[in-house]
Amino acid sequence: MDITTKIIDYIRMNKVSTTEVADCLGKTGVLPGIYPINRQQFAVGKIKWVYAYNESNWDVHEQVRDVQKGDVVYIECFDCNDRAIIGELVSKYILLYRGGAAIVTNGRMRDAHKLIKENYPIWCTGVSPVGCFNTKNEVYFNKSIIEDRTEKVDGSVMVCDDTGVVLIPKAELTEEFYTKLEAIEEQEDIWFDCIDRRKWDTFDTVCLKKYKDL
Repeated sequence: MDITTKIIDYIRMNKVSTTEVADCLGKTGVLPGIYPINRQQFAVGKIKWVYAYNESNWDVHEQVRDVQKGDVVYIECFDCNDRAIIGELVSKYILLYRGGAAIVTNGRMRDAHKLIKENYPIWCTGVSPVGCFNTKNEVYFNKSIIEDRTEKVDGSVMVCDDTGVVLIPKAELTEEFYTKLEAIEEQEDIWFDCIDRRKWDTFDTVCLKKYKDL
């Protein structure tokens, strides 16, 4: 088993929260302004990076044909001007027929009532009834952005829950990071034991770490 799969499996089995993952990343990694459409959802997986630009989702339709089972599909929007990038149809195709673990986008979604009814694992910046156009762009997308995201984002790992979305960069997908995940899970267990069973206050527990003197 490679280290990326090992990290994904550990996060999934233990439901390691985005809060804990961000702590392991030195309190970084969050995708700002992106929140779940449906509550009590949890997803983790390797990122399939997809781009949309110039108020068109033509390229999204083309790229999601390659989604693999378990992928977190991250649709990054450029110059889409608050238009919804996709809705129920594409979401169903990605999640049901391609087996994607989740959809994440820095854009908006449409058909909110259907996405809520189906309880789909989707994280976005909001919703809108006004969608992008499914027409092919007359200008090509920025090649340097594709190269940058292919190197840095595609194949990285995303963790998604009620608090938001955290991206684990490829450089952090190491045995050292796996050890950090184990350590923070142990720390959480100790902290809650101090609060729940020992009836300590949070200052003694979190700040002074008096449990180390036991």
